[in-house]
Amino acid sequence: MEGAIPNPEVFTHVRVIIGIILGLSVSRLLTGVARIIQHPQHRNIYVVHLGWVLFTLLTVVHFWWFEFYLHQLVLWKFEAYLFVIFFASLHFLACAMLFPDSMEGYDGYEDYFMSRRAWFFGIMISIFVFDFIDTAMKGYAHFLSLGPEYPLRNLALIGLLSAGIYFSNRRARLAILVAALIIQMAFILVQFDTI
Repeated sequence: MEGAIPNPEVFTHVRVIIGIILGLSVSRLLTGVARIIQHPQHRNIYVVHLGWVLFTLLTVVHFWWFEFYLHQLVLWKFEAYLFVIFFASLHFLACAMLFPDSMEGYDGYEDYFMSRRAWFFGIMISIFVFDFIDTAMKGYAHFLSLGPEYPLRNLALIGLLSAGIYFSNRRARLAILVAALIIQMAFILVQFDTI
């Protein structure tokens, strides 16, 4: 629409949609953890799986925080709206991959996680690729304000997550998880202690 007038209420609307999707994401993770706590004997607990649950929770919470900067978009277009909804939905899909509706047919969370790791890591890789686009939408100045550690963090995580698809060795899986957690937590603590 040519000559459209910027409307700050649009951002509020977008934040509500993002909040709903990310609220469902956090709910999925917390419900899954609660089920493990309630019935630990029913499922074989897998530490690496729980580590990826923590990583995904950090990623969802960070995304929610990071999306505050969407208020810098002066004029919202439908394409940007669809993109942000799709981007938020990727977070929900990653959460859903960690806790299936049923564990029937699996010996435990290690068996389940290993059988679905390509899906999980593929979705997580998509999140960090789309994160570049999302950050660019907030403006070039915002992209630059994140410093060189921002693209380095994303590229390092994309590399680690890609390795996660192919490595089946237990030590390698644990090392990938620990490295990803350190990178994610360090970036969050350095960049986003305040909005």
